[in-house]
Amino acid sequence: MRFALPRRAAVLTAAALLFAGAAPAHADTPFGPLPPHNPYAGPDGTATMHGDTGSSDATPLPGPKAGPLASDRVALQSACPTVLVGSDGYPVALCTTIFGLTPTVHLLDPADGGSVAELPLAKGSLLGGVYAYLDHEDRLVAVDGDRHLLRIGHHRDAAGRWQLTVDSRLPLAGAVPEGDAVTGVSPDWQGRVWFATGGGVVGTADDRTGTVRALALPAGERIANSISTAPGGTAVATTHATYLLTAAPDGTPRIAWRRPYDRGPGRKPGQLSWGTGSTPTFFGPRTGTEYLTIVDNAAPTVNLLVHRVSDGAQICSVPVLKAGGSGSENSPVAVGSTVFVASTYGYPYPKLPADAGPSVPSSDRFQGGLSRVDVRADGSGCDLVWDNRVRSAAVPRLSTADGLIHTVLRNPVIPGTTATSVLDPYYYAEVDPRTGEVVRTRYTGAGFLFDTLQMVGSIAPGGVVYQGTTTGVLRITAE
Repeated sequence: MRFALPRRAAVLTAAALLFAGAAPAHADTPFGPLPPHNPYAGPDGTATMHGDTGSSDATPLPGPKAGPLASDRVALQSACPTVLVGSDGYPVALCTTIFGLTPTVHLLDPADGGSVAELPLAKGSLLGGVYAYLDHEDRLVAVDGDRHLLRIGHHRDAAGRWQLTVDSRLPLAGAVPEGDAVTGVSPDWQGRVWFATGGGVVGTADDRTGTVRALALPAGERIANSISTAPGGTAVATTHATYLLTAAPDGTPRIAWRRPYDRGPGRKPGQLSWGTGSTPTFFGPRTGTEYLTIVDNAAPTVNLLVHRVSDGAQICSVPVLKAGGSGSENSPVAVGSTVFVASTYGYPYPKLPADAGPSVPSSDRFQGGLSRVDVRADGSGCDLVWDNRVRSAAVPRLSTADGLIHTVLRNPVIPGTTATSVLDPYYYAEVDPRTGEVVRTRYTGAGFLFDTLQMVGSIAPGGVVYQGTTTGVLRITAE
């Protein structure tokens, strides 16, 4: 389904109007290095929801080339927060059906984004249909509602038709308590799969040997976001603290350091849990992983926190999202010495996790907001470079190839307001990371069908952007 670009100049920002239709590349912008490639994960930039196992939300692939853009909607009757792309170029989407909330894997045709095979999984928690990754053999690694670690491959049958199959299965029930559910998975550099549960259990699973080891974090600490892995360890952000963990020779998790943060008086509107909304992000100017960052939940203004991975020392705490709504459910985008943070404060999610609890305040409007912070070259602190009200409705993705931030904007129907409605228009957008200005937009649609729900977009080879929505996937390409 292809949509012609309507004349909606009134709802575009002035910067978007100035630059729409021409996307200048900024490949000379000095962003890098990316985290090192994990040998047990798929291609960098498309192996995990956040691009790589370090959760940089950056990619070495360029977005659509300059010129007119096309937007196609792939209707899957599902919310699709995770679209990954393997080395064979085939996108794999992990979605949750609108009716029944069943996690379902879709294999998409790289030519047009249509689903060529699907596989329903055992139903679990809301976040059980979100976090997964592609391994080095292009298999989707996820944990289903039966608490089984699955590796799901895609193959052609005898008739040449695509099919999705569970290639391996490892029970985690001995480590994951009844009633708990896995919220995040990521491989380490030894080939083990690290996992974390909503109830605060972290563990490792080696499906080559069947070995599963686990550690319960302090009572009352929950894990509502995914986890990240780097050569130096595994990062986990609970509702109270940031952790770096390593593994004993038998795989048992060990705490290298723990750093509490300000979790505020309660869950903010536009967040899914009380505490940080961040999947912790590894980054750094030398190895790509010497720093670790999250956004806290301080009130009224949240802070970007940067820690040194080697010892957990805090490099800085910088107030961010001051121009718009100061709260974020999204993982920071970080590469080299630069971090970008997008606001989700007040975002109107249609459904919250069962244990989300009330927000403080009870409601507020979605104002938007995007901040850039740079770590000083000598590591003595950090500086806020710019702060604006870009209304990002997706987790931004930075391309180190074209030097642009790629996201989706949710603009108000009535210009100049911060109200949201079921009629809001959505725009694929590119942002200049040097200035924070929107430099190109493409209308994708309006209303519930096109709500990107603060989900992540993935840039595939060939400059194709796949962006999950509440009802399927958008496919953005150059015409």
